[in-house]
Amino acid sequence: MEAVQKDRWYLLVLLFLTFIKAALLQREVETVRLEEGMVLSCLCPWKGNLSMVSWTKKHENNPVAVFHPEFGKSFSHRYRDRVEFLRTEPLDGSISIKNVTHQDLGNYQCSVQTFPQGPWTTDIQVEDLDEPPSFNITDLALPEEAVTVAQLVEEENNNLTIRCIHPHNVTIINQVILERKLHEQLWIIIGVCKQVDGGLLSEDYSDRGRVDCADSLEVSLHLTGIAQEDGGFYRCTFNTDVGVRTYTIQLSVSPQGGISLKLYMMYVYIGAGASAVLLLIIILILAMKRRKQSKRVEYRVKLHPSLRQPNVYENVCVHHRTKKKPRQLRNNPVYANLQAVRSLQSRHQNRPL
Repeated sequence: MEAVQKDRWYLLVLLFLTFIKAALLQREVETVRLEEGMVLSCLCPWKGNLSMVSWTKKHENNPVAVFHPEFGKSFSHRYRDRVEFLRTEPLDGSISIKNVTHQDLGNYQCSVQTFPQGPWTTDIQVEDLDEPPSFNITDLALPEEAVTVAQLVEEENNNLTIRCIHPHNVTIINQVILERKLHEQLWIIIGVCKQVDGGLLSEDYSDRGRVDCADSLEVSLHLTGIAQEDGGFYRCTFNTDVGVRTYTIQLSVSPQGGISLKLYMMYVYIGAGASAVLLLIIILILAMKRRKQSKRVEYRVKLHPSLRQPNVYENVCVHHRTKKKPRQLRNNPVYANLQAVRSLQSRHQNRPL
């Protein structure tokens, strides 16, 4: 009974030491430069029998490459004819990748299954380490990433050009990466445009259109006969002297015969223009009608003096006196001293000749 318990304790200690050994032997994430024929090293440090080697990439469902001593090799369709197992030692799972593109950037994990000690894994980060020669990136305090979002609506079977609009307040652009993300999928690089050794490097990975790169690093994607599968998000990432700028475009594809964005905006502009013209016509009609009414009132005032407004400078009192004085003389009686008149007449008659 005691021997059985000792064996159990020995087995637990052995498993615990194996776990500690594997944890201590785990290396930090190694960084590899993106270049033609790059080697991703995966050499298991202990001895034993190799059961299987598998390479996976972060955010991808399918394995990149798998090696089995009995069943052979298996590669993902994106890495077929580009990945090769080096196999310099029995527990060596290192691979080399040729015809590299910016789609090969990312985090890779190698898992070596051994017997009897179990699995051993390592992580490798593939980055584009070509620093632009025009400035020293360590001397810059790069701000946070700035994001701009735009929306496009296009009818099915039409032609469309998606352009990466340069960000404002930027003087130097070293690299532009154009990516596409379909519905509920991962971002996929479809085009790269950058300055390398004073020259222009353009890479086109799009299978649904053509990516153009101008000398000023203006990237555009030309789509011919767009379909529903072209709908989704398109992202332009600018590496500039003031940090990273991102311009995201959401493309919606409407069924053929539907109202496109251009047609919709044209209807909006036509409606706005017609409304403005109609409002102007109404204002002119009201102004003319009001002016006509004011002229009619002035004409009526001229025809009827009683409707005239009184003139303070006109001598109204004198005018009424001249009109009323003769009437008062005619209507009022006149008093005279008739006796005095008669005596005066008699005196004149009695005078001697």
